Amino acid sequence: MDNISFERSRVVGFSDAVFSVAMTLLVLEVAVPSYQSVNKYGTWEVLADRIPNFIGFVVSFFVTALYWIDYLKITKYVSDFDMKTLWINIFLLFFIVLLPFSTAFYVNGINFIGPFVFYSINLTMIAVMILLLILAVNKKEKGVTGLTPLITKWESLKMLNTTSVWFLAAILAFVNLPTARIVFVLIFIFNPLIDRYFSKRVEKSESY
Repeated sequence: MDNISFERSRVVGFSDAVFSVAMTLLVLEVAVPSYQSVNKYGTWEVLADRIPNFIGFVVSFFVTALYWIDYLKITKYVSDFDMKTLWINIFLLFFIVLLPFSTAFYVNGINFIGPFVFYSINLTMIAVMILLLILAVNKKEKGVTGLTPLITKWESLKMLNTTSVWFLAAILAFVNLPTARIVFVLIFIFNPLIDRYFSKRVEKSESY
């Protein structure tokens, strides 16, 4: 039973749909104002009241998009899924599906530490699952599908950086919540630097 395999196209197609639904649900947490409230308070005041919701939506949407891109990068090296990689994939989707809830929980309690920590841990676990998937695919495929040790190190380092940033944010929240909220920016700083460094190394290795 442990040797059973599952078609890559079905697993990845299903996973893409889950990513898509989760990213769509994020915007539903931004409540649409009624015409009565717009008429009473004005458009800009009503929108200003929803700034935390928009911030949560934007951050979660683009971070999830980055996770999805990393997921696409690693799954292109999968010939098929065995039980181990399938279950890692399932746990990854679990934390993806949880994200709309954790985002809403965070923005509705934006001045509290607990909701932000819950949100940060959710995002940490998504990165952990992708990291585990990278390592499992590397071990399973043994380089046959093109996943070289250099590419494995490249993608793993990016996920380690993402994991560390969100975990740091969760810890920092207990010390300084406003600072913890902006720590995620480090992902958008360091991951492109990692991409630049390893892309040059890959190009150099392929030129030989």
